[in-house]
Amino acid sequence: MKRLIDLVLVIFALAALILPIGIVTLLVRLTSKGPALYWSDRIGRNNTIFKMPKFRSMRVGTPAVATHLLANPESVLTPIGSFLRKSSLDELPQLWSILVGDMSFVGPRPALFNQEDLIALRTEYGVHQLVPGLTGWAQVNGRDELPIPVKVNFDVEYLQRQSIGFDLYILWLTFVKVLRRDGVTH
Repeated sequence: MKRLIDLVLVIFALAALILPIGIVTLLVRLTSKGPALYWSDRIGRNNTIFKMPKFRSMRVGTPAVATHLLANPESVLTPIGSFLRKSSLDELPQLWSILVGDMSFVGPRPALFNQEDLIALRTEYGVHQLVPGLTGWAQVNGRDELPIPVKVNFDVEYLQRQSIGFDLYILWLTFVKVLRRDGVTH
């Protein structure tokens, strides 16, 4: 049922957001060298690796590590990178990942392939069995500000509480947090 809901929502979202996606694509291309999309290796369901697209908010050649591990994240942002990240517009290409089934609208955020500590904890607690999400319970409870053990605790809570109603609640909270730009550090 969740997959069917994802498919219906993603088709409506793509139809409604086609113009903003086109505008952001153009702006990324006009303001920095390189492709508009950045495809990163992420950890999906059952710890399989998949390619997740985002609008490129950082300069070409930036190391593929979590943003908080960069010495000076602001120094590698493109001219519109900060705006893309704070507005969450950089996440729009992930609608593709939902369409093809690598992601869902709600679930734990997909870890980078090299976040061994996060992957190990999620595997230990069974969270790795879930399809990763565009948003999740951890994201609406702190996003970038959460230490990994706390993030995993929220992921475990989501695993235990998952339902259509809980997903709708998380989607609503995500909408509110994106409007307020809560929990974005870079």
